[in-house]
Amino acid sequence: MKTSVKYDINAIKDEARQLVDKGLVDRHQPIYALCKYIPGREWVCVEIELEENDFLLRDRIIDLLGREDWQED
Repeated sequence: MKTSVKYDINAIKDEARQLVDKGLVDRHQPIYALCKYIPGREWVCVEIELEENDFLLRDRIIDLLGREDWQED
């Protein structure tokens, strides 16, 4: 029996950060946009973890990322 990847809230945040940094998703898109980059059978686990941490799929990715540090040019 194959074990699935465990997505805790920090892993989801890290994945979202990487996708934003690569320009694949925008921080203003709904969290649901991440589903294109996470395999379907794992997305169910992601949804449960988000729900347990009071995130809705319609919330913005920026809400998931939290505080961002900016460096001046």
